[in-house]
Amino acid sequence: MSEKGLLEKDEIFSKVLRAGRRTYFFDVRETKAGDYYLTITESKKFTHDDGSFHYKKHKIYLYKEDFSAFREILAEMTDYVIEEKGEEVISERHQKDFKKETPDSNGESSSDNFTDLSFDDI
Repeated sequence: MSEKGLLEKDEIFSKVLRAGRRTYFFDVRETKAGDYYLTITESKKFTHDDGSFHYKKHKIYLYKEDFSAFREILAEMTDYVIEEKGEEVISERHQKDFKKETPDSNGESSSDNFTDLSFDDI
C-alpha cells in the first residue's frame, strides 16, 4: 500500500513529531474548492491510576494567506525563547526525581534516571 493510501481522504501530505507524552501531527489538507491548508494537532496522553489512558487533542487550522506572517512570528518567538533562556529545559530541574547527567570515567554522559518507552506508549 502506498503512503498516499494510508492518509485520510482529504489529507495530501503528513508528518508526525513524537515528543514524550505529546505527539504533533502536521497535515496538509484540501478544501472543497481544491485549495490546500495546514492543520497542526497536538495529542497528549494522560494515564489514569488504573493504567488505562486517554488522549486530549487540540487542533489549529492555518490557511495559505496566513503562512508568511505565521512563519515570521513563530521564528521571532522561538528565537526569543532560546536567546533569553537557552536550550536547556528548565522545568526538568524542578522534577523531584531529576538527576543531572554526569560524565563517567570514559567521558560519556550517564544517568540512572531514564524512561523506558515503547512505540505502543506513544
